[in-house]
Amino acid sequence: MSQKEFPAPEEARAELIEKYPTKVARKRAAQVIVNKVEPDEKVPEIKANTRTVPGIITQRGCCYAGCKGVVLGPTRDIINLVHGPIGCSFYAWLTRRNQTRPATDEDENFMTYCFSTDMKEEHIVFGGEKLLAAAIQEAYDQFHPKAIGVFATCPVGLIGDDIHQVCADKKKELGINVFAFSCEGYKGVSQSAGHHIANNQLFKHVIGNNDTPPEGKFNISLLGEYNIGGDAFVIEDILERCGINLVATFSGNSTIEGFERAHTADLNCVMCHRSINYVADMIEKKYGVPWIKVNFIGVEATSKSLRKIAQYFEDKKLMERVEKVISEEVAKIEPVRKEVFERCNGKKAMLFVGGSRAHHYQELFNEIGMKTIAAGYEFGHRDDYEGRKVLPDIQVDADSRNIEELEVTADPKRYQPRKPEKKLAELEKKGVDFKEYEGMMPTMEEGTLIIDDISEYETAKLIEMYKPDIFCAGIKEKYGIQKKGMPSRQLHSYDYGGPYAGFAGAANFWRDIDRSVNTRIWSYIQAPWERNSAEPMLEAQVIHL
Repeated sequence: MSQKEFPAPEEARAELIEKYPTKVARKRAAQVIVNKVEPDEKVPEIKANTRTVPGIITQRGCCYAGCKGVVLGPTRDIINLVHGPIGCSFYAWLTRRNQTRPATDEDENFMTYCFSTDMKEEHIVFGGEKLLAAAIQEAYDQFHPKAIGVFATCPVGLIGDDIHQVCADKKKELGINVFAFSCEGYKGVSQSAGHHIANNQLFKHVIGNNDTPPEGKFNISLLGEYNIGGDAFVIEDILERCGINLVATFSGNSTIEGFERAHTADLNCVMCHRSINYVADMIEKKYGVPWIKVNFIGVEATSKSLRKIAQYFEDKKLMERVEKVISEEVAKIEPVRKEVFERCNGKKAMLFVGGSRAHHYQELFNEIGMKTIAAGYEFGHRDDYEGRKVLPDIQVDADSRNIEELEVTADPKRYQPRKPEKKLAELEKKGVDFKEYEGMMPTMEEGTLIIDDISEYETAKLIEMYKPDIFCAGIKEKYGIQKKGMPSRQLHSYDYGGPYAGFAGAANFWRDIDRSVNTRIWSYIQAPWERNSAEPMLEAQVIHL
């Protein structure tokens, strides 16, 4: 479909919400925006991080999924014990294709296990604290882990089990770190609440427990990278070749020791802004480690991020090494980009996923000539859309107030600003922005649709009106989209593809998208009654008995 066949953006917006009841339509109107970028990069205000209207099916997951499934799920040597019914435990077990790579065969890796207290009706009625204590003891006796994390599910919050006291008692008894997350699924409005809770508890109970200094010269931590499909392995390789030492990752291919030593890095690099910006801010306040926003999705974005890191350290040899790695990698994959560009240039994409991915992956589509015509997040906040400059204007509602806000002050002994304020200001003038994220909307073209917390109905209407060449979303949306004769790429788990990060990952992504949008198989997915055929759909012979 050509651009001139698209409906006018305002008409499309009106059609998306016209079927809703008046009150619902009014709410959705504030969450469905036609993008407009002013000269000062100001964009329209979007309503985000608010409750989904009951009865509307959207992409969102729960608080527990964000805490256990996203932030802690990729950590290999912490036993993640779910206190709740077995269904919740199984749901968060290896569902995001997180990968890990222990240093030796003897190193612990609990990611292939599913740990649960398996609460039954009797525990709901009479309480499950004894069950939890017994499960912690059993896990310790069998595996002798370095740490155990306990995750509450909905019934635990409803019956009032004091999981934090149980963990404190077992920590004292066993002599290992045992800590809990009150991440009951009903808290907050989406997975985002779980991210915040995970950040808080890691900061309170883990970060700062090991002051062993880093071994390298240029020491960073990578925050908000979850090693989906092996992304972290690609990024780790690039950093190592550049001479940059990775102290910790939150949380792809991660370990408890990395978390404990995260405060010893000289710079924090934030990938997924939504899921991990809280801990980046807290580490800076307590230990003096500044943070910058990076993106290793896309060739240009990866190159820019590496240069930004090198510029921060102000080392000429590091800068030269970074440029050498970029040059070598681009030379390898440029033939792939050119080949795919010829077949994909001009095609259209829609991205509705995550809290940064719908923004990051536009880079990869741009590099092969594909245009993103609509995008949105499932658990983003206003600052993820409009940029962190709007933070002072965001009003905290009741759903956000039930998540603890930690009061963080400088550690009297360990607070050590990595660079003087004057030096940070000089670097900012050179383009190294600290504690800053521009947001998705200022980088998108005018007239594109921005939709927060998109519903199944709205997804179907968008496809009907625009007929994009590919629709990127999650597992719940995938099959409904494909039944409409359109490819869908999962950007939470990459289906069976990946890695997609870094330079080699970009080439993988381009090839996968090329195959998806240019195969003819989608033209065959059509219900019989939708085909233009003179032949009858059903033939029968009447037999008189």
